[in-house]
Amino acid sequence: MSALPERSRLVQQHLDAGGVHTEIRVLPDSARTAAEAAAAIGCDVTAIANSLVFLADGSPVLVMTSGGHRADLAALALGIGAREVVMAPASVVRESTGQAIGGVAPVGHPAPLRTYIDESLSAHEEIWAAAGHPHTVMPLTFASLQNLTHGTVIAVA
Repeated sequence: MSALPERSRLVQQHLDAGGVHTEIRVLPDSARTAAEAAAAIGCDVTAIANSLVFLADGSPVLVMTSGGHRADLAALALGIGAREVVMAPASVVRESTGQAIGGVAPVGHPAPLRTYIDESLSAHEEIWAAAGHPHTVMPLTFASLQNLTHGTVIAVA
């Protein structure tokens, strides 16, 4: 675990505490986008679980969405019961998660974030999420993602 970047080591601690046994992988190149991650891993882009931070009525929320589509902000607002949902600026992402855009993991944040999970990710036996750094990823099951984050499953597209 010591070869992992600091933020990924923190994610690993959260995985261990949550009883999720998976290996964080360090990629030779950046996996900042779903397409980059899918190409590096060798999986379909729809199996990439993007970690996106939005402001829902001014409060940060984490949305785990499939890399195969963009989040529909109106559908997202309806699904989470918010009047307004907008993308969070990079400064809010960093403050809320302790991680940089392109490497935001579903866990390992300074404080838990209200989390929503794209129902379309459930179609995959294995999904891949960032692990705290733009060069790290980890395989998860839909159930383990839901258990780790205590996320609510919704339609986001």
